[in-house]
Amino acid sequence: MRLANRIEKLPPYLFVEINKKIAAKRAQGVDVVSFGIGDPDIPTPAHILDRLNEASRVPANHRYPESDGLPEFRKAIAGWYHRRFGVTLDPDTEVLPLIGAKEGIAHMSLCFIDPGDVALVPDPGYPVYSVGTLFAGGESHWMPLLEENGWLPDLDAIPEDVARKAKILWINYPNNPTGAVADLAFFDKVAAYAKRYDIAVCHDAPYTEIAFDGCRPPSFLQAAGAMDVGVEFHSLSKSYNMTGWRVGMAVGNATMINALMRVKSNLDSGVPQAIQLAAIEALTGPQDCIEKNVAHYQRRRDKLVAALTRLGLRVLPPKASLYLWARVPEGFTSAEFAAKLIDEAAVVVTPGSGYGRYGEGYVRLSLTLPDQDLDKGVERLAALHLADR
Repeated sequence: MRLANRIEKLPPYLFVEINKKIAAKRAQGVDVVSFGIGDPDIPTPAHILDRLNEASRVPANHRYPESDGLPEFRKAIAGWYHRRFGVTLDPDTEVLPLIGAKEGIAHMSLCFIDPGDVALVPDPGYPVYSVGTLFAGGESHWMPLLEENGWLPDLDAIPEDVARKAKILWINYPNNPTGAVADLAFFDKVAAYAKRYDIAVCHDAPYTEIAFDGCRPPSFLQAAGAMDVGVEFHSLSKSYNMTGWRVGMAVGNATMINALMRVKSNLDSGVPQAIQLAAIEALTGPQDCIEKNVAHYQRRRDKLVAALTRLGLRVLPPKASLYLWARVPEGFTSAEFAAKLIDEAAVVVTPGSGYGRYGEGYVRLSLTLPDQDLDKGVERLAALHLADR
């Protein structure tokens, strides 16, 4: 049996490896505290679950859904975007429900990348951007995200020949893993750059609603000319604690949305209708659940920033996202420091190197663990002694 070359080239998915390490420790009887994966611990709000329960009992919702989703769901998405960002979308041509944003992100490369084509990919960044490029037969040109640039890519540093060959540009703000927020001026620059080089922009934006200290992250689609060149991926996972229900959306340029729908219609059967109806309830029902979630995360952020600072790590409180991005102490690599924490404190963090070459020297910590576990993790970090290397 011979596997395809793309499988041979495929690195192990970062969080699969982390989960294996956690399972191995727990099998040894170790009580592990994990700051690893950004999966909200807060339950899906009751009013959304009530709608899901009701919809699940309707026989019509037991059948195959359509790939392009229920018309009323597309309208709910368009309505939410207009209320939240002031962006006007045509529900029939500029909105597409997804089986979680990750699915749409992976499929989008198939819409633009032919073998040998180039995608502009942030480093550090969500691994699916480059993996989708790999599956489509393309090559990733890495855009360094550096602390001195506010974790924004320097578009002017991309070589002219690479820019002219590029087919797609990936951005992600609020950013995973760094927690950085981009302003509208940056998005304006991205849209202008994309028009200049005829590049499709894909903005991954699932964290816009998880923002602190009065910050209100913008949508890329608010930028001048953005609808001409790009789409935005969003999700109900983080905003409404619905990671397990797998529901999100792509919105924006009609040609790009149509291409993604054509790929999806050949590869999947869409979001189950009962989940779409629950998602409508989320988008159109009471929104106070988001404010309550953010208050929880901000308290956790502040507590964890203080603990890491006492430990000697350099970390700035992020304005948004579910993550802290901390510089490891001198003398450690990202992987070495993560190994020290799990071996000596039974605390799991994600090595920054898992997000790319330019993530080296940092670790990511998620805020999505119960308060009692976070407190336990903080106590263990406080008791840790970092010997000179």
